[in-house]
Amino acid sequence: MIERNLGGRLGVAAAALLALAGCGDRGGDAGNGATAAGAPVAATPPPAGTSWTDTVTKTAEGGFVMGNPNAPVKLVEYGSLTCSHCAAFSAEATPELTANFVAPGKVSYEFRNFVRDGIDVTAALLTRCRGAEPFFKLTEQMFGEQAALFERAQKIDPQESARIAALPPQQQFAPLARLLGLDQFFKVRGLPTAQAEACLADPAAVDELTRINTTATERYQIAGTPTFLINGEVVQNAADWAALKPKLVAATGG
Repeated sequence: MIERNLGGRLGVAAAALLALAGCGDRGGDAGNGATAAGAPVAATPPPAGTSWTDTVTKTAEGGFVMGNPNAPVKLVEYGSLTCSHCAAFSAEATPELTANFVAPGKVSYEFRNFVRDGIDVTAALLTRCRGAEPFFKLTEQMFGEQAALFERAQKIDPQESARIAALPPQQQFAPLARLLGLDQFFKVRGLPTAQAEACLADPAAVDELTRINTTATERYQIAGTPTFLINGEVVQNAADWAALKPKLVAATGG
C-alpha cells in the first residue's frame, strides 16, 4: 500500500494539524517505471579509512544521499515520517540495502522528505536540522519512534491543537514539537534546544520541503509514499522491500 500526501500548504489548519493520512492509491505506479536488467556492476571501494554507508551529502533536489556519488545505480525514495509503510520499509530494507547495495559502492540511496501533515513537517525539519552526517540515523530512529509518536498525537487536547493551528504557520512547529515530545527526542540525540527552535522557525527550510513536494508531484506525478526512483524513473509496483529488491538486483546486473 502507498500512503497518500495530504497536499496543500505546509502551514496547516486545525483539522489537518494532527491528521495522519491513511493508505490510498498506489502512487508508485506512476511514470514509466520499467527497470531493465543491466550489465553486472562492479564494487567500488570507498576512499581509504571511510565507508560508503557513512558518506552522506545533501543534494540539489533537497534530499540526502548515502553512498558512492558516482554509483551507476541511483535509488531515490520519496518518503514520509508519518507513513507507516515507509516505517515498515525502513525496518525491513535498511540492513540489506546498506550492506549489499550501498556499502559495495554499487548503489547510492537518496531520501527526499515528502511531507503530508503538520507532524510530518515538524519531524522532517528536526531530522534535517543538523545536516547530512546524522540524517539517515535520525530518520531511521524517527521511523522507529513512529508508533509512540502517533499515540502521543492522539492524546493532544483538541483545544490545544486548535490553539496551535491559530498561530501563524511559521510559529506552529515549535509548540507542536514540544507537545509531541520531539524536542526531547532530538535533544538526547545531540540537537540543542536553541538550534531545534531555529530550524523549526526557519522559512527557508519549510520552503525547501515545499519545493521537494512540488517537484515530486509535478515532475514524477507522485501521489503517495513510499515511492521509489531508480536512475530517474519511477518504479512501478514497488512499495516494500520484497518488491523493490528484485528491481535493484536487475539494475545492478544480479
